[in-house]
Amino acid sequence: MRRHPCRGEAGREVTAPSDRGAEVGRRIGVGLMYGLWKPRVLGAWRVPASGPAILAVNHSHMVDGPMVMGTAPRPAHFLIKKEAFVGPLDPFLRGIGQLKVDRSVPDRTAITQALDVLADGGVLGIFPEGTRGDGDFASLRAGLAYFAVRSGAPVVPVAVLGSTERRGRLIRGLPPLRSRVDVVFGDGFEAGDGSGRRTRKALDEATVRIQERLTAHLENARRLTGR
Repeated sequence: MRRHPCRGEAGREVTAPSDRGAEVGRRIGVGLMYGLWKPRVLGAWRVPASGPAILAVNHSHMVDGPMVMGTAPRPAHFLIKKEAFVGPLDPFLRGIGQLKVDRSVPDRTAITQALDVLADGGVLGIFPEGTRGDGDFASLRAGLAYFAVRSGAPVVPVAVLGSTERRGRLIRGLPPLRSRVDVVFGDGFEAGDGSGRRTRKALDEATVRIQERLTAHLENARRLTGR
């Protein structure tokens, strides 16, 4: 699908994220994730086969994003903190269609690119907690609600479980090689109330609805997987 150039701050043209690059990223993710660990994927069929969708992923380990990229049935463009775009990772992440976001300010470039992904019927990946933590969706930022309400795209909850249970022997910062990591996709839902309102109150209400759905999905995923 062709992407149109988008405009960032001060009207500067910004390279739109590449669909082809995201597919390459997905294939790399498949090879790495299934080669290094043993992902068990549940409910992948719940991701819409076409059209815009937002994957809302809990975040407790740095492998969570690549794990979802490698197990989701469609290529995804993740919003990733700008601090990760250093050295050779910068052109690599851009090349596989990932989006750099400055979390300290309203990043207009990242917002425009993310909305462009959804407007073109693509899949946007978001860590709604904003940073790594307990991965329990206890504290959500408003960004997910904004993208969901603005685009009308369904939110698909994703729970990654097992990435922090144990440390690897060879690389202490990663899960043990060949260990099982569960990725559970939930039912998609509309975050808005159907009115189309984008007021602060509407976004706050949408954030509450999203948090309730994500928390319920996480609890269900833990029951299903026994984790």
